[in-house]
Amino acid sequence: MRFRNALRISVDNFSSVFKLLLYRLVTGLLFFSLIYVILKLSLSVVTESAELRELKDLIGIFFRSVATGDTERLHGIGDEFQTALKNILLMLGKHSGSIAGAIVGVCVIYLCSRFANGLAVFALGNTVNDRMSVFARTSFSTAFFKNIGQAMLYQIIYVPLAFVYDALSIALCWLLFYIPSFFALPWLISLIVALFSAMTVIVCLQALKMTVISAWMPAMIADKKSAGAGLKNCFADGKGFGQRFAGFLVAVYAIVTVNVMCALATFGSALLLTVPFSFIFLLAMQFVNHYQATGRKYFVSLHTIEGPGDKPEDHLE
Repeated sequence: MRFRNALRISVDNFSSVFKLLLYRLVTGLLFFSLIYVILKLSLSVVTESAELRELKDLIGIFFRSVATGDTERLHGIGDEFQTALKNILLMLGKHSGSIAGAIVGVCVIYLCSRFANGLAVFALGNTVNDRMSVFARTSFSTAFFKNIGQAMLYQIIYVPLAFVYDALSIALCWLLFYIPSFFALPWLISLIVALFSAMTVIVCLQALKMTVISAWMPAMIADKKSAGAGLKNCFADGKGFGQRFAGFLVAVYAIVTVNVMCALATFGSALLLTVPFSFIFLLAMQFVNHYQATGRKYFVSLHTIEGPGDKPEDHLE
């Protein structure tokens, strides 16, 4: 019932997909440009080095030799490759400071991009809440600027926590991906087991994260709580945790499946709509769970109001 209601609310707010898409395209272009500039300035000593040009020339010679069947040239190219790689490693060691600076710069820009995109998600949360509480259609720009202070405070806390959690999740999945290789299994079975384990763990961890924080943003928006009080609210009551986790687990699998299928069927173009819609759907899931947990009734459509008992009531005929 909650899953279906969240889907209906998401479809009702489908116009927000285009607003979120435009926002993400603009911010994405901005942050991509900044990352390009940082890498260009920091890594120019590497990309324009004689050692890297030598390695590129050797790669070109290798493919030309293969194409022409020049076995004599291929016979001696291995030692040249080893020498070129040693020179590359020595050069990278000399410029380790520039490389470290580039990595730090990219990480900072990435966190800033998540912060900026999170402001848009928080604004969409306000529009979803207004639609569910009083069936009002709040514009994206109004919700964005009206709650910018609250949204910034939320993102300042959420972005670092989510970054650390996601980094640890990726590290764990990377470890699980290599575990099957330590057993005497055929390579194909080992690969299947590794992919199955990594995918299962990453989906479960993402569903767990969304379950834990699902009451945070709704508490700030619907209950007008502070960021700290909203975060504390996530751990105040464990009642219904299993139901929420199961809902988010299904939601994550559904989102992955739909996005992959749409990407394959449309050569990626449908992702322009399905990815923003996924964010709105997850927001709707959070607010539906919060409204149910706090015993409130909410609009699913103009003529349908639902409450904590999942019993639909007629509104205005």
